[in-house]
Amino acid sequence: YFTWESVDGLQVHGWLYRARKNGKGAIIYVHGGPTWHSRDEVNAEIQFFLHQGFNVLDPNYRGSTGRGLVFAMSSQGDLAGKEFDDIVDGVDHLIERGLVDSEKVGVTGGSYGGYATGWMATRYTDRFAAGVMFVGISDNISKWGTSDIPEELYLVHARKRIWEDYDFFLKRSPIYYADQCKTPLLIMAGAEDTRVDPSQSMELYRHIKTRTDTPVGLVLYPGEGHGNRNSAARLDYTRRQ
Repeated sequence: YFTWESVDGLQVHGWLYRARKNGKGAIIYVHGGPTWHSRDEVNAEIQFFLHQGFNVLDPNYRGSTGRGLVFAMSSQGDLAGKEFDDIVDGVDHLIERGLVDSEKVGVTGGSYGGYATGWMATRYTDRFAAGVMFVGISDNISKWGTSDIPEELYLVHARKRIWEDYDFFLKRSPIYYADQCKTPLLIMAGAEDTRVDPSQSMELYRHIKTRTDTPVGLVLYPGEGHGNRNSAARLDYTRRQ
């Protein structure tokens, strides 16, 4: 069980998994939602990372459940703001304690965790050596127009409408910072995803591919939605990751 203090003094909690043999490389494993929380349980994906020799930080950043309603709502109105800063602060804490090499930090996650991965690879690109983004959000404006749950953006995250502040929603989108991306990024998604349309993955891929020389890849899984269900797709995803 791992705790750290965010820049505004908030105590943030998460789980730190230590590889038995590692070169102080770390993967930040960001859960989705953010109305979800990581627990002390066996996670096959995290176990795979540990077997590869990486430490893993699984943060319950603000907006996560498990700490009451106030904490769960504390990220509202500030999407990609302090909620994702909590994650960066957690990385800083690992570095300060000598548990992680600052040059060997990767990031991954799906859905809202994929949004965080895209954000880290662009907005905080100096901090992350590699990223794997899965079914993630890259453009809040077009995401609202293509999702099967458009009201979630207002009800859970932004607490204001896109047409009330287009500039805000654009500047909280990874595509806005794509020109500064130096983090090699693998983008993967289900080709039939109705929750986060695969065009979100296509957008970020095109921005990075066109505006930078940074290595970027795009994989769309036929017949898959918001998360791979087919065993062949899951195996392929794991190998690529």
